[in-house]
Amino acid sequence: MSSAAEVVSQAAEVSFHPEMIAPAIEKWGPPPGPSFGWEHPCHFCDGTDRTVRWIFILDVLNHCFWPDPGEPVWTVAWGGREWSGYWGLAASLKRALEWGFPVTDPAWAAAVSRRDLERIFSGRGRIPLFEKRLENLAEAGAVILSELGGDVASLVRAASGSAVRLVRDVVALFPSFRDEAAYRGRKVFFWKRAQIFAADLYNAFGGKGTGGFHDIGRLTAFADYKLPQVLRELGIIGYGPELSARIDRLDALEPGSAPGVEIRAMTVHAVEEIRKSFNRLDRSGRTGGEVTSPEVDGWLWSLGQKDEFRTRPYHRCRTIFY
Repeated sequence: MSSAAEVVSQAAEVSFHPEMIAPAIEKWGPPPGPSFGWEHPCHFCDGTDRTVRWIFILDVLNHCFWPDPGEPVWTVAWGGREWSGYWGLAASLKRALEWGFPVTDPAWAAAVSRRDLERIFSGRGRIPLFEKRLENLAEAGAVILSELGGDVASLVRAASGSAVRLVRDVVALFPSFRDEAAYRGRKVFFWKRAQIFAADLYNAFGGKGTGGFHDIGRLTAFADYKLPQVLRELGIIGYGPELSARIDRLDALEPGSAPGVEIRAMTVHAVEEIRKSFNRLDRSGRTGGEVTSPEVDGWLWSLGQKDEFRTRPYHRCRTIFY
């Protein structure tokens, strides 16, 4: 959070408008409740370590779903309907289990073939960054075999109920989760997908047992491309004229570029400020404890599924980190 704050204090192309938080809450609230929301047909959960393994593979592959101009949105068919984006990924992994692919086995992941992964992701269009997903899946399997005794669930147990420790350990072990950037000579840490892994476990296990993290409130927003799209429509963040034009033309930003880092850092900052506002408004009546940043993240992400928040495009950046 401190590294993001340094970016916010120096940002040249992205601005923060705190006066727009109260109107946003008034129109789109109330504050979110505790986010034990894992009940979805595309999610896997059997209450065992197999769920941990499945979620980890999901989060190894969970990044960058937007298509190139003129290309169809990648879509998979499963369960009697079609799914795209994140839900397409989850559906493809659920479908893979039904087809007999041992996606939770690190030995399979370490030696995954192009043919198998193409089959798993088969549908309309092609999933973006296929080659990187193939590479990262193999990397994850190899690390689990060599460093974790063949089971990523051992890493979760070693965290001893700390989401922060789990995030740090995942980042230390798996290069594909090392979501960092340089901004004006200083390193900035986002660690989006590693944080999502901890939050997914928390949600899947209802904040208990394997997902019983005592410090879940220390996680930040999961800085991606959907949240800033929503924050821009709410007027909570804004872009300078040149950056606005680039985003609205669908020009891709380079991974790690200054405007991209500013957008993500401002997203983290804005979510923290929204969280504080929610808690000031709701201290007396909320039964689930104070609102956390992951809950605000989920609230904004759900707003992003509404047409009102899709009038202008999200910023494009081809990266494995979000």
